[in-house]
Parts: sequence; structure tokens; C-alpha cells
Amino acid sequence: MGWDDAPAHVCRGGDARGLAFCCPPVKPCPVHTKLAEIGLSPQEFVNIKQEFGKKTKLGVGASTCFGSLIWCCKASKPCPLRDMELQLNDISHDEYMTLKKQLAEEILSHVKNNKVTYTDNDINALAETFNISFDEAKQALEESNNDMKAAIKNLRLKSL
Repeated sequence: MGWDDAPAHVCRGGDARGLAFCCPPVKPCPVHTKLAEIGLSPQEFVNIKQEFGKKTKLGVGASTCFGSLIWCCKASKPCPLRDMELQLNDISHDEYMTLKKQLAEEILSHVKNNKVTYTDNDINALAETFNISFDEAKQALEESNNDMKAAIKNLRLKSL
């Protein structure tokens, strides 16, 4: 199972779903920009992830960089500390990525607003690129929490 269409890390230009792989927002990095785009404060982000960790296996991981698997990166990125904790807690990479996908969905369920707005010209360009109607393009953006990269990725997947 896992997460087949997992986004890139936010620090590598990934969409808001990639917040599931972010460290705590303790230094200047792209996580702050992404949080501002979706209308969450750094503290709200921390609280959401910590609460999710309390309810799932992502709450374990005392030997990881930040003391919990909720702060760890994608399974495709090599990390001996994360992998050691996964093994100690009998969590497969697939289960880990499934939990990360659920974490991303939890984070996005708290989105207050996406401050990025697109003009009708932007939506028309998206529609023309994928040979779909304006309304379908607008719906793809709405389903992606107004994240153009995510909308494009989802439309590409649908066209396969």
C-alpha cells in the first residue's frame, strides 16, 4: 500500500501534502512559507502533528532527530535513525508511508485558507493543457486545496 503519489519534501518544492515529512518549524526554511500559504501558524502545525502522533504509531521514535516519527522524512530518503525506529516498532515502510499520507490529510483538513489565488487565465491555461473544461480545471484546483502543483500532478495521474 504506502503512498504511491507522495509529494516531494516541502524543502524540495513539494506541495502542502509534503508537510507530513517536515521537521518542526524551528529554523528559517520553506515550511514557514508553505504554512503561511495554507493559513496555519507554526504552533498549530506542531500541535496537529503531535496530536496525530499520540493516536498513531508515528508517535514513537525516541531515537530520531526530533524524538518522534511524525517529524521524519519520506521512506525513500535514507535515514538510519528512522529505519531503526521503524524496525524496533515493527512498522514497515509501506505502513509508515500510509500513516504519513493520513498525517498529510489531517494537516490539510485544518487548512484555513490558501492565500494563493489564480486568475481565470490561469485556470484556462490549466484546462487547455489537460484538454478539460474550465469547470473541471477549477474543480481540480479546489480538490488540491488551491495548490497548482498538486492539481497538475492529480490531472496527470487521471490522464494515464
